[in-house]
Amino acid sequence: MVSQVIMAAEVGGLVKDDQGRAVTGAVIDIVGSNTSVRADGQGRFTVNNPTGRALELHVRAPGHMHRVFHIDDQRSDLQLVLTPTVVEVINVVGLPWHASNVESAQPVSVLGDEELRRRQSSTLGDTLQHQVGVHSNYYGPVASSPIIRGLDGPRVLITQNGLDAGDASRVGPDHAVATEASTARQIEILRGPSTLFYGSGAIGGVVNIVDDRVPQSNETEGEWRVEHNSVADDKLVSGSITTGTGNVAVHADGFWRDANDYKIPGPAAAGEAGGSTRLPSSANDSQGFNLGGSYLLDNGFVGLSVGRLERTYGIPGHSHGIEDVPVHAELEQDRIQFISELALDHAIISGINTRFGYTNYRHDEIEEDQIATTFTNESYEGRVDIFHHPLADWRGALTVHYKRSDFSATGMEAFTPPSLTETWALALIEERHFGPVLLQLGARIEQTDITADNFVANLSRYDDSLLSVYSVDHSSNPFSVSGGVVWDFTQGYNLGVSFTHAQRTPSAAELLSYGPHIGSGLFESGALLDIKPTADGGYEVDLHRGDVKLEKSSNLDISLRKFDGKFGFITNIFYNRIDNYYYLNDTGFNESIAHEHGDHYHYMDLPLYAYQAQDADLYGFEGEFIWQATDALKLTVMTDYIRAQLRDGGDLPRIPPLRIGGRVQYEIADFDIELSASRYLRQDRVAALEDETSGYTLVDLQVNYDINRWLPGTSIYLKGQNLTDEYARVHASFLKDKAPLPARSVAVGISGKF
Repeated sequence: MVSQVIMAAEVGGLVKDDQGRAVTGAVIDIVGSNTSVRADGQGRFTVNNPTGRALELHVRAPGHMHRVFHIDDQRSDLQLVLTPTVVEVINVVGLPWHASNVESAQPVSVLGDEELRRRQSSTLGDTLQHQVGVHSNYYGPVASSPIIRGLDGPRVLITQNGLDAGDASRVGPDHAVATEASTARQIEILRGPSTLFYGSGAIGGVVNIVDDRVPQSNETEGEWRVEHNSVADDKLVSGSITTGTGNVAVHADGFWRDANDYKIPGPAAAGEAGGSTRLPSSANDSQGFNLGGSYLLDNGFVGLSVGRLERTYGIPGHSHGIEDVPVHAELEQDRIQFISELALDHAIISGINTRFGYTNYRHDEIEEDQIATTFTNESYEGRVDIFHHPLADWRGALTVHYKRSDFSATGMEAFTPPSLTETWALALIEERHFGPVLLQLGARIEQTDITADNFVANLSRYDDSLLSVYSVDHSSNPFSVSGGVVWDFTQGYNLGVSFTHAQRTPSAAELLSYGPHIGSGLFESGALLDIKPTADGGYEVDLHRGDVKLEKSSNLDISLRKFDGKFGFITNIFYNRIDNYYYLNDTGFNESIAHEHGDHYHYMDLPLYAYQAQDADLYGFEGEFIWQATDALKLTVMTDYIRAQLRDGGDLPRIPPLRIGGRVQYEIADFDIELSASRYLRQDRVAALEDETSGYTLVDLQVNYDINRWLPGTSIYLKGQNLTDEYARVHASFLKDKAPLPARSVAVGISGKF
C-alpha cells in the first residue's frame, strides 16, 4: 500500500511493474466515484481531486494483479507498482463494492474478453459449463441453464446488468433464459449465497450478463462475429457498436441465429439400439437487438435502453403415448433499462447509483400448431445504492430494492396458477481495510408477498370433487447477514473466508404447481399439496396442513489463492447447511392425462413429481491451477465436486458428478491454439427412484488465426467440440434419457473488434 497526501486538486505519477518497467494502458479508478483515468504509453497518469479529500485508487492492467493504493498527501511523482500474474483478473461489475475474481471474500468467476468469445454457445448454460463450480442442466441447444454448486432454478438468479432477466427460466428447466451471450462484454458468476446484493432469489448464486446497452463512454468501439457450426447447420451473425460525441453516447447491438435439429452419436432414447441420427424437436432460431443512449456528466452518466428478443425453439423428448407430437416454444421479450451512476460532493453521500428495469415476457408452448400453454411475466424492478464517504475508514452503501413479478401460465396444460410476487428490501453493506486484511459486512431484510388467484387442483380422479383454493396469500420476511475477510498474508497470496446466513421464500411455482408440464415431461405438484399413498397402491392428494416454511441457508466458503509469478491457483471449499430445502422429487406414481387436440385426443402417462421441503447439506471443493510454462505455452487444470445429502438419509437428485479437466494453450506467431478435455465421472450417488449416469469425456479444440496485417482486430477461427464423438448424457437434466449431448461438431467463423 502507498500512504502519501493530497493538499491540491491534482495528483499523478507512474504505473510500473516489479522490474521497474512502465505498465502501459493501466486504468486508475477512483474508488467511491465514477471517475477513471488511463495511463499513457509511458505509464504516466494524472488524477483530478477537486474535493481535496484523501483518495483510494484502484489500479488495474492486463496481465497484472489489481492493487488498491491509499493516498493521503500531495504527490505528483507517485510510484504505483503492479506485479505480473498468470491468473486473469477481471473486475466484477455486479457488486456495489469493488471486487474481482481474486480480491473477493465470496468466490467469483468472470468470463470476459477472448475467453468469453471462445466459450460462447447458443445457451447460457453451455457458455458457462466449463467454469469451475458451474454445470449445465442441459435441455437442448436453447433452454440449458447454469447450475451453481448443484443449485439451479429459483435459487440461481439470472440478471442483465444487475437486474433480473424477468423470464420464465426459473420456473421450469425447459424455458429458455431470455439473455444473449454473443453481445455480452462479460459474464459474472457469484458462487454461493448472494442474497445480500440481489435478494432471496439468489440464495444459490448469481449469473450476471454485462453488456453496453446503456453506454458509459462515447469512445467508438465495437465488435462483430459470423459463424457456422456443422452439428446443426447452426448460423450466427452478431455485432455491437458504441460511439458518441460531446456529452452523448449511443449503443446498438443485435444478433441472428438459426439452427436445425442437431446430430447425436446414437439413439435419442436411452436403451434403444441404433446409430447416429438427429434429435427431433431440437431446432431453433432467434434474433434480438438493443438500442441505448446516455448523457455523460462530469460526475457520471444517465442512460436508457430498449431491447427486444425473439426465439423459436424445439422442446425435445416430448411424446403422447405411442404418437410422437412435436412441441416447440415461441418466446418474445421487450425490455427497458434505466441506469444512472452519479458521484456527489456531499458531506456524507459520495454517490448514488440507480437501476430500473421493465420486462414484458411471453412464451407459448405449441403442439401441432396449437397453443397448449402460454407463460407471461410482466416485471418491474428498481434498485438505488446510496454510497457514503468513509466513516472511521468504513466505506459502504445503503440499498433500497423493489421487485414486482406478475406471472401467469394459462392453457390446457398450465401447471401453476397466475401469481403476483412483490418484494421490498433494505440492505446495508460496509467494508474496511485493516492493514493486509479487508473486512466486509452486510445485512438485508425483505418483505415478500405472494398472491395467487383461482388455484384449482382437479382431484376428480379420486372423489369426483374439485378442490379449489382461491386467493392464496403468503407473506414473509426473509433476512440475510454476511461477513467476510480477505487476508493478504504474504506476497502473491491471499485467503478469503466468508459466512452467509440467508433465507428464501419458496417461489409460487414451488408452492402452487399442480398439473402437466409438457416441456419437462412431468406432472408437477407444489408443496402446498401432499401426495399420500393409499392402501391399494395408488395415491391421493390433499392440502398441506402446515405453515409454509422459509428455506434457510448457512454457508461457509474458504478460498486460497496464489496469483504472483508463473504459477497460480484459486481453490475453494464450501459447506452449505440448508433447512427446508425445496426440491422436485419423484414420487414413484404416474398421472394419466388426456386432452383434445383438433379431431383427436392425446393421452399421456406422466411421472408425478412433488415439491418437498427437507433439511439438506451440500459441500464440496473447486480448484483451478494455472502454469505459464513458457511465454507461448500455458497449462490449466481444474476440478470441482458437489456432495448433496438429505440430513435424514439419502441423496438429492440431479446433482452433477465429480469433474476433472485440463487445458493447453499455445501461441505461435499469429496462431492461438487451445486443446481441452473434461472428464465427468459416473454419478452413482443418486436419490431414490433415480438412475445412475455413466461417465464420459469431452475433448475440444480451437484454433484462432489473427489477420491483423490485412484486417486490424480481426481473426479467423476453427472450433471443434466433442472431437471423439462421445455418446453422453447429463445427469442433472430431466431429459437425460431422451436427449443426449450433441455429436462431434466443427465450427468456422470470423470475428473482429474495432
